[in-house]
Amino acid sequence: MGNTILENERIMLQPSPTLWKNKQFILLFMSYTLSLFGNSFHNIALNLWVLTTTGSAKMMTVILITNLIISSLLGPIAGTIADRMDRRKIMLAADLVRSGFVLFIAYCIYNPNVSFILILVLTGIVTASGLFHSPAFQASLINIVGKEHIQRATGLLNVSDNVSRTIGFAVGGIFVASFGGALAIIMDGMAFMISFLLILLAGAFPSPKRKQQEQKKFKEDLMTGLQYIWKNPFAKAVTILSPTLILFFMSSLMLTQVMAVKVWQASPFHFGLIEACIPLGYLLGAGLIVSLGSKLKQRGKLVMLNLMLIGPLYILLSYSTTALIGIPFILLIGFMFSFCTLLINIILRLEVSEELQGRVFGTLGSLMSVVPSIGLVISSYFADIFGSSMVMFLIGCMLLLFGVISTIWLKEIRDYS
Repeated sequence: MGNTILENERIMLQPSPTLWKNKQFILLFMSYTLSLFGNSFHNIALNLWVLTTTGSAKMMTVILITNLIISSLLGPIAGTIADRMDRRKIMLAADLVRSGFVLFIAYCIYNPNVSFILILVLTGIVTASGLFHSPAFQASLINIVGKEHIQRATGLLNVSDNVSRTIGFAVGGIFVASFGGALAIIMDGMAFMISFLLILLAGAFPSPKRKQQEQKKFKEDLMTGLQYIWKNPFAKAVTILSPTLILFFMSSLMLTQVMAVKVWQASPFHFGLIEACIPLGYLLGAGLIVSLGSKLKQRGKLVMLNLMLIGPLYILLSYSTTALIGIPFILLIGFMFSFCTLLINIILRLEVSEELQGRVFGTLGSLMSVVPSIGLVISSYFADIFGSSMVMFLIGCMLLLFGVISTIWLKEIRDYS
């Protein structure tokens, strides 16, 4: 134990190399990207398998709801474990478990008589494993790259996230159509195994180590994390802002697709452009943030400015009558969304104590995984009654109001430089 603590302290005191000379960051970056890309294959393949096997969209909903319940319950618990144990070991164990169970899912769906309940249970285990991996990785990043490089590192990870998911879903659909769902899921299992090997090659990195007299019971640590989020002004502000923004954003993203089909009657080419605009805008914004690095000042005011501008853009989008008119607004929304989310992510890593980051990211991850589905259900219900354009207009008005209220009341974020 003593040697481990000394080793961690020695690593933390070493100056952080630049990102592209930091072999540990590069290996973990590759691991993170590969996991996301492979997981896109898994999601596409599993959804198509459920539809073709059961012929029921309700079964897909069952999987979705099960994953949401697991995410909402396990997030804070997984984050607490990430703050109590060796984070690298948690990541290694999570990837190994995910690889094994994903490959077992692939084996099962080769069997035409496989039980849907079995697939549901296995998928739940894979989801749960991912919940342990995420806060352990996110909370470790600042120790791996150092505070001076955290903005660029976070930006690169967010760019990787968007590119991997966007390309992964597109390529995954083609792969599933060409080679079948089972092989696509095998690819996901292999991706997790390669991710495991990359983390193994990355070597040791610091995890929070406390003296024996400072050790608390698990329940006490869990409550400490929740109390910190509730009482710390900055953590509380982020916990209010980020889930609320993603609630409106995901709802309007679905409404944009409905408007493209029903209102704008977009051609396949224009629909493809519309689908590409949000990730492209996000990448442009994230790329600008990464390139500016420490030159970017008044980050809190930039978050609030972009938050207040997104609402009016949705209002203008609701009045758009053609795809060509709507596309520039959608691109701008993606650009501004990157400033609201990426900068918050960076600030959170800098402001939250390293010993508590697992719990904060775990709890925030739970909220971020649950609220989009709630928004989608509500917005789709009212869109059927009042029309997608009207609901989009209302979301824009609510976002504008939320932006004004946040700028006034969430001063911890607004005044952050």
